[in-house]
Amino acid sequence: MTEIRADVIVTGRVQGVWFRQSTYNIATKLGLTGWCRNNPDGTVSALFEGEESAVKTALEWCKKGPELARVDQVQVKLAPATKEFERFDIQAS
Repeated sequence: MTEIRADVIVTGRVQGVWFRQSTYNIATKLGLTGWCRNNPDGTVSALFEGEESAVKTALEWCKKGPELARVDQVQVKLAPATKEFERFDIQAS
């Protein structure tokens, strides 16, 4: 069972469309830890840690996002998990 970390930046129409809350819902359902937040430039950042297959499922979801979102690009940097998080949180912008 390999645990990984994914640093993600999602661009498109991803703010004001429940992207952070939906990301939180997916991440907690998958048992992931980390966070997500809106960025001043209109993107959304997320950091997922957990079982590799669960992280990859979350990344696939990020390519679509919630119903009202329009995802143009998902940038991902993968690394070994650091296990520094206890849960998944929505960070303030």
